[in-house]
Amino acid sequence: MGKREHVLNAARKVLCLILLFTLGASGGLPVLAQVRDRPNIVFILTDDLGTGDLERFPNIWNEFVSAGTGFERFFVPNSWCCPSRSSILRSQYVHSHGVLTNTAPEGGFTRFHDSRLERSTVGVWMQQAGYRTALMGKYLNHYPGQAAQAAHVPPGWDEWHVPVRRLYEEYDYTLNENGVLKEYGSAPEDYLTDVLSAKANAFVSRDDEPFFLYLAPVAPHLPANHAPRHHDAFAGVTAPRAPSFDQEDLSAEPAWLRSQERLTARDQMKIDSMYRDRLRAMLGVDDMVGALVETLRAAGKLEDTYLFFGSDNGFHLGEHRLRQGKTTPFDEAIRVPMFVRGPGIEQGGVIEEIASTVDLAPTFAHLAGAPLPDFVEGRSLLPLLRGWIPDRWRQNVLVEFNRPVNEASARQTPVPAYRAMRTARHTFVRYETGEYQLYDLVGDPYQLRNLAGLVSPAVIAEFDRRLDALAACSGAGCREADTLSSPDFAVPPPGWSMTVG
Repeated sequence: MGKREHVLNAARKVLCLILLFTLGASGGLPVLAQVRDRPNIVFILTDDLGTGDLERFPNIWNEFVSAGTGFERFFVPNSWCCPSRSSILRSQYVHSHGVLTNTAPEGGFTRFHDSRLERSTVGVWMQQAGYRTALMGKYLNHYPGQAAQAAHVPPGWDEWHVPVRRLYEEYDYTLNENGVLKEYGSAPEDYLTDVLSAKANAFVSRDDEPFFLYLAPVAPHLPANHAPRHHDAFAGVTAPRAPSFDQEDLSAEPAWLRSQERLTARDQMKIDSMYRDRLRAMLGVDDMVGALVETLRAAGKLEDTYLFFGSDNGFHLGEHRLRQGKTTPFDEAIRVPMFVRGPGIEQGGVIEEIASTVDLAPTFAHLAGAPLPDFVEGRSLLPLLRGWIPDRWRQNVLVEFNRPVNEASARQTPVPAYRAMRTARHTFVRYETGEYQLYDLVGDPYQLRNLAGLVSPAVIAEFDRRLDALAACSGAGCREADTLSSPDFAVPPPGWSMTVG
C-alpha cells in the first residue's frame, strides 16, 4: 500500500469517528459514517456463564476486562437458553417473539422456525448491510428439531458451523458445515471448542471485509466437558461461598423456594466438583479468545474490529439453596458479563447504566449502518460505549419466565412462571401463584431479605403497574416502558414486621 492510500485510509477513519458523534435524525442516536472502513464485529457468546471468576482466564481478562469496557448491570430477558438467544437474534422480549421455553411446542428451535422468525434476525440485517456473516457453535436448543432437515441453514448466514447432534458433549458430534453434515470423533483435536476456534480464525483471516462473526461455544454448560490439556487444572478449588450460599432463612420467600432443603456436605462436594468442571471447560474458551485476538492482530485487523464477550444467562451453584441451574429471577441467573473492546472503547472502563442482551443486535446494526425493523425493542449501546448517556436511558429491564408444558423439561426447574422488573436498586417479581419478591439491592445486594410482605400494598400495586407496562410493551413502546424507575418507598428496618410496625 502506497503513502497516498495510507493517508486516505487515515482520513476515512478520522471522518468516521467525527460522524459517530453526529446526532442522527432518528432517535437522537449517533450515526455511523457510511464509508468503506466499516468496522468488523465479533460476538462471543458463552453458555451459562455468570459474572464471577473471569480473573481465572488470562486471555479473557487481558483482552476484554483490561483492554475493554464492561457493563456493571447487564441482564438477560429470560434466564433460560433458547428464549434468551431468541431475544438476542431478534432484539425482542420473550412475550413478543413467543419462544417461551427451551422445548417444543411452545419453545426451542421448532417454535422459532415455525414462527418464521428466521426471516428477520441480526444475521439477515448484517448481511443486507453488506457484511460477510457467520454463526459458529450453538444456535437454538434442539436445532434442527423436527421442523427442518438436519442440513437446514437459516437465512442471513454466509457461513454456518452448528452442531446437530451431541452439542454439549463436545466429542462424537455431528456438525452442519454450510449445509453439509460432518461427523467428528473423540480424538483430542475433535474437541468442539477447538474446532470452532480454528474455523473462526480462518473466517476472520480472509480478505473480504467487513465481517460479522457470531461465535457461540457451549462452555461452561453442563456436563462441562474440557479438553484433555486442561484435565489437571483447578485441582482443589471450591465454589464461592457468598452470603446467599445455602441461605439460612427462607421463611419470607415464595413456596417454591421455601421447599428447598439445606445443602448437605455431599451437595456441597458435588457443587465444588461441578464448579471445577465448568472452570476447566472455560479454559478452552479462554484459548479460543487468545487465538482469535492474535489472529486479528497478525492480520492487521484488530484495530478495526469490535469484539463483544458475554453469556446467554447465569447459573446457580448453591446460592439460595439452589444446587444448580437457572430460570430464577435472582441476579445469579439473570445478570451476565458483557465486555466490549474496539476502536474508541476505553480500556478498563465500567458502565453503570442498565443494559440487556436485547440491546446487542441494535448495537451491531448501529455499527454496521444497518436499518432496523420496527419490531426491535432494544437500544443501541454505542452511545454508552462512547461515553455519552442519552436522555431517557433505560431504568429497568424486563425478565420473563414461562413453565414448559413438556413434562420432562418441567422437571428441570421448580420455579413457577413469573414476570420481573430489575432496576438499578430493586428486583421486583410477580409469580403466577400470586406470590411476590421485592429486594432492595442497596442494603441487600445478595437478595436475602424479601420485602414484599413488609411494605404497604400500595407499593406492591405501583410496582405491579410498572411491570404491567413492560410486560405489555412492543416495538418502540418498550423503549418508553423501560424508562420507568422503581417507585419511592421507605425500606423497613431489620426486625420490623407488618404486625409490629
